Amino acid sequence: MSTFSLSAVLGIAILGVLAVRATIVVRRERGAPRGSLPGKGHHVIEANYFSGGAGGGHSASYKVPKDPQAYARLFVPRDRD
Repeated sequence: MSTFSLSAVLGIAILGVLAVRATIVVRRERGAPRGSLPGKGHHVIEANYFSGGAGGGHSASYKVPKDPQAYARLFVPRDRD
């Protein structure tokens, strides 16, 4: 077998394994509840980014309301009702 055909077979095998794994994950998560339940208060989301090396990066915390209507109001411009 030539190097090209061996690498092609190996690539197809890897793609096949990835496709099977993706199918299993999608079927397992089907019908599972997504997101969080509405309520009072806020969720705190941590967002961290580090570029590695000499220490570049960013870290922030965001407060997101649990109430869907309050969350939707965040996207409405202040000069609108």
